[in-house]
Amino acid sequence: MHPRLSALAALRLTDPEQKVAAARALFAQLGDQPLSLQPVRTSGDDAGVPGRPERPLRVSATAVEKRSPFTPEGRAALIHSICHIEFNAINLALDAAWRFDGMPEDFYRDWLRIADEEAQHFTLLHTHLQGMGHRYGDFTGHDGLWSMCEKTRDDVVARMALVPRTLEARGLDATPLIQAKLRRVNTPDAIEACAILDLILRDEVGHVAIGNRWYRWLCERDGLDPVSHYRELYRRHEAPRLKAPFNLDARARAGFTDEELRALSEL
Repeated sequence: MHPRLSALAALRLTDPEQKVAAARALFAQLGDQPLSLQPVRTSGDDAGVPGRPERPLRVSATAVEKRSPFTPEGRAALIHSICHIEFNAINLALDAAWRFDGMPEDFYRDWLRIADEEAQHFTLLHTHLQGMGHRYGDFTGHDGLWSMCEKTRDDVVARMALVPRTLEARGLDATPLIQAKLRRVNTPDAIEACAILDLILRDEVGHVAIGNRWYRWLCERDGLDPVSHYRELYRRHEAPRLKAPFNLDARARAGFTDEELRALSEL
C-alpha cells in the first residue's frame, strides 16, 4: 500500500493505542525508498476521518475542566488536556501526509515523521497519566485543533499557515508557563511532567519549523507574500487570537523571521 494510503488507514483508526502503533510502524517502514508522487485522493475518501474514540467527551474550550496544577485531580486534568492535544496532533500530521496531492516527496516524509513523534509524545503523556491513576478519556477535551484542520482541508497553503505555524506554535508559548506552575507544585509527578514537556517542546520547535518551511515554499511557488498572505488567511479562517507572552526564542528557532515576530502583536 502507498505510504500515504497507509496514513489514511491510520488516520481512520479510532483506538488510540492502535493509531499510535500504526503511525510509528508507518514511519519505521518508510526507509529510503522513493515515494510515488502519483495522486492518491479519490471521491469520498474522507469518510471516517478522523477516527477518534468515544471518549473523551468533546466540549467547547470554555467547558473543559479547570486544570489547576495544585491538586492531584487538577494535575491529572492538565496532563489529560496535553495528551488530548497530542492525540489530535497525530491526526493532524497523518492528515497532512494523506490529504494534499501534488507536493514534493519531502513534504510527505516530513509529516509522516511528525506523526511518529506526536505518537511518541502521546505515549509518554498517557503513561504518565496512568501513573496518576487516570487514562485518556477520563476528562473532557475540545476540538480546536481539528476544527482548523476542517477549515483548511481544501487549501494546503492555509493548512501550513494556520495549523503548525499558528495553533501548534501556541504550544511553544504555553509550555514554559505550564512548566513554571508545575515546578512551583514540586511534587514528583509534577517534576516528571516538566521533563516530558521539555522533550515535547524540543520536538515541537522542529514541527513548527517544518510548517514554516512548507508555508514559505508554497508562497514562493504561488507568488504570495508570506506576511501579508498570512494576515489574510488568519482573518479569513477566524484563527484564534494570539496572546502574549510569546516564546520569542523558540519561535525564532522554529524559523519565524524578525518581521513575523514583530507582527504577532498586530494580529
